[in-house]
Amino acid sequence: MRRKEREVTQPDELLTIISECKVCRVAIHDEPYPYIVPLNFGYSYNNNQLIFYFHTAKVGKKIELLKLNPHVCIELDTNHELVSGDIACKYTYKYQSIIGFGKVEFVEDSEEKINALNHLMKHQTNSDEAFAYSPKQVEMIGVIKIVIDSFQGKQS
Repeated sequence: MRRKEREVTQPDELLTIISECKVCRVAIHDEPYPYIVPLNFGYSYNNNQLIFYFHTAKVGKKIELLKLNPHVCIELDTNHELVSGDIACKYTYKYQSIIGFGKVEFVEDSEEKINALNHLMKHQTNSDEAFAYSPKQVEMIGVIKIVIDSFQGKQS
């Protein structure tokens, strides 16, 4: 990272940034351009392992591309604030962001899908409510998880 003074390195600070984000952008390899998709998400962090969970259709461009190459880059950002200055070059922008790299896995096991959906609902609703899913819903929905290999935070 070029601006080391802006780097966020403490796991608890990184997780606080993630907890305040509701959308994760997933960059997927495609030709001739990368393909980026904003997705609602849930996540878990256990034993220094960060995992993101997403519900999705079982078919479509995103799924086709991920089956060809499961390596992705993720980006999240929050706490945006324009800070004005007395001239244009003195304006700045406050933010917090996370960038990470990982690999997609397609979740097929019903129990693992329910676990992923519970993480997603907990994060999106800020609630520990127990949600129920019918067997048909669990079967029909696609779930992907991204196991993160590395990630870093930045703030200004």
